[in-house]
Amino acid sequence: MKLLDRFNLSGKVAAVTAGGHGLGREYCMAMAECGADVVCNDIDARLAEETIRLLAAFNVRTVAVQGDVSKPEDVERVIGEALRQFGRIDVLFCNAGITRFGAAHEMAYEDWSTVVAVSLRGTFLCMKAALPAMLKQGKGSIISTSSVAGLPGGYAPDTLAYAATKAAIIGLTRHAAIAYAKAGIRINAIAPGMHDTNPVGLGIPPEVQEQLKPLIVSRIPLGRIGEPSEIRPLAAYLASDASSFVTGQVFVEDGGMLA
Repeated sequence: MKLLDRFNLSGKVAAVTAGGHGLGREYCMAMAECGADVVCNDIDARLAEETIRLLAAFNVRTVAVQGDVSKPEDVERVIGEALRQFGRIDVLFCNAGITRFGAAHEMAYEDWSTVVAVSLRGTFLCMKAALPAMLKQGKGSIISTSSVAGLPGGYAPDTLAYAATKAAIIGLTRHAAIAYAKAGIRINAIAPGMHDTNPVGLGIPPEVQEQLKPLIVSRIPLGRIGEPSEIRPLAAYLASDASSFVTGQVFVEDGGMLA
């Protein structure tokens, strides 16, 4: 098989949570560009539909499904819709996540619980819902969005809850990868640094992101914030047969910050 053919996702189905904005939208674009049919989930139905309209240029089948990944019934509906519409699920991006700012002694319990529910419980629920179909198929790729904040050296002020969930996602990824390797299911994570995306999906006010940018750029050897589209090749690699011998790994994409 030619190298470029290994990135071909024609005939495969990819589901992306929080695909209506930010890096989730880029994951959807990458999947469609490589030929996969795409299920775009977002808690905001309008944003999911916007992504679907962008995917029309790639001539693949698409569907938008509104749902809150912190709710088991919503997750089951998203995965169920993928199976009902397309009959299979080959690639799952567990991408939904939010943050709330505050030091440990100041953060409200409700804020902590919300971040854990969406970012960590949501990742688990999506894996749980998609794995039976992948087990039946004997193959699948699950990619979760962690963050440099979940790795040593990735500190950002007052992001305790966000960092804790992103570190937990790495642990979940590694353990699940071992558990399902013999079933032909690969499970990996992407740990992005800061990208120039709309911060509304994470719950970061635009003014806060602007305040953080100079601090973060000063720590990036490449000297800039990442462009959203720069994550697409990594997403395509992990979703495709090009990464057929890769599982249980965390791929950092941060302009060299953690180095």
